[in-house]
Order: sequence, then C-alpha cells, then structure tokens
Amino acid sequence: MAAHAKPIVILLADDDEEDRMLSSDALAESRVVNDLRFVEDGEELLDYLYHRGRYADPASAPAPGLILLDLNMPKKDGREALREIKADPQLRRIPVIVLTTSKAEEDIYRTYDLGANSFITKPVHFNALVEVMKEIGRYWIEIVELPTGVPPR
Repeated sequence: MAAHAKPIVILLADDDEEDRMLSSDALAESRVVNDLRFVEDGEELLDYLYHRGRYADPASAPAPGLILLDLNMPKKDGREALREIKADPQLRRIPVIVLTTSKAEEDIYRTYDLGANSFITKPVHFNALVEVMKEIGRYWIEIVELPTGVPPR
C-alpha cells in the first residue's frame, strides 16, 4: 500500500470459498494490504454492518470503508443486501463495488439503480484478478476521498 493510501477495512461478501481465497491472494499480490474481512451471504453481511449476532462486538466487526459484493449468494443475495445498505442513511455512504461473475445487462442496470458504486465482472484468470484488485486499491484507497467512520445512529 502506498504511503498516502488509507487504512480502511475492506469487507468481501461472497459465498464461494475459492473466490474469497483468490480475491484475498489477488489483493495481497497487488499490494493492497488493508484489513480484509469476509462474510458468506447477504444476511451475514447485514449482521456484520448492524453488529448483530456473532458481530455484536464492534471491535470484532470494524466499519468497512469499502464493500466488495457478489450478487449470487444464498439466503439473501447481493441485490437484496445492496438495496438495504443503500436505503439506510448510515450505511449508504459505504462504497459498494459489485464484483460478480454476471455479465447480464439487467444486473448491471439493476445494481446501479440500487446504488452500486461500480460493477465489475470477475476475471476468470488470476493475473487479471490481480490487475482488477490493483485498480480497485489504487482508485478506492489511494485516490478517492472516503467518509471516515460511520456516524453514530
């Protein structure tokens, strides 16, 4: 991470264990060394954000500065979770990057309509994923000014 990069928490919501591992490896390979946390579905994502259940202790679930969101997950999919996040005045400031295997035009339009900040189709090859993570880190961590922390409710 560059000296001017921000130490934000990145929260990755993806039900596929291999995709989580590859994303983690790609972030490390691209030198994005921010704290990376994982959740496996939309319900767990919202539990994390609202400090419910096993995430009740805010110290164990620090507020993310960026969410990487898969669309197709069990229980509550990414679209439903995105809708809830962007409807909440306290959470809507967190940038959400949809990172999914979908290339469907309907998904692209729908997620932007729901408030997604970016839509990226997951690359198939690891080297391409490293490049995507490098660009995410460069833009969202080094260049963009993000709100710091989540204001109290």
